[in-house]
Amino acid sequence: MAKVLVIVPTYNERGNILSIVPELIEHIKGVHILVVDDNSPDKTASAVRDLQTNFSQVHLLERLQKEGLGRAYVDGFYWAIKNNYDIIVQMDADHSHRVQDLKKMLGELTANIDFVIGSRWVTGGLIRNWDRLRWILSRFGNIYAQCILGGKIADWTGGFNIWRAKILQKIDLQTLEAQGYAFQIEMKYRALRLNFCGIEVPIVFEERRLGQSKMSLAIISEALIRVWYLKSKF
Repeated sequence: MAKVLVIVPTYNERGNILSIVPELIEHIKGVHILVVDDNSPDKTASAVRDLQTNFSQVHLLERLQKEGLGRAYVDGFYWAIKNNYDIIVQMDADHSHRVQDLKKMLGELTANIDFVIGSRWVTGGLIRNWDRLRWILSRFGNIYAQCILGGKIADWTGGFNIWRAKILQKIDLQTLEAQGYAFQIEMKYRALRLNFCGIEVPIVFEERRLGQSKMSLAIISEALIRVWYLKSKF
């Protein structure tokens, strides 16, 4: 049976992590979870250690400072490869990514599929509780990336993704420098350029239940610029 690891980066997600971890374990058979915490002031790491007393499937990777989403995932990917996981999931801590959608996505990871994108922008995908501006920014950003990078991906910026370990082993993880949306774009583009086969599965994206969004002007700007670098480099 394939070993499945869900990587959940956290920064001030104590309230959310206490609910998302038990939900994953209850509904995804055999799953393991790696929380990558950036020294959260709200003691998220302490909450994870409490969860570990009840769930042996829960692992914690603590970092000394806030280094960004992309770096958190890269460190998590290295950990996954070192510990021989076969399937690696990217998932937010804030319940914007639904566990029932993860079950559906895992079901689509057939023998000829190397990665699965949880997509808000294919037919059947849905976004709940976003204001009009955020919806427009996301829609424009994905169309922008598609126009520059080509390919048939509708949701370039989405962070709900599943990767076979062989992709992470083939990509030079040390060269992944992007953060935020740009990181999600880069992972997908480089997987395609390496001739891996992916599929998009419609999901329902729900605005976070607790805490504040990490989106910022710097993250948006990085994504707009980074696509040109990717186009020229790869």
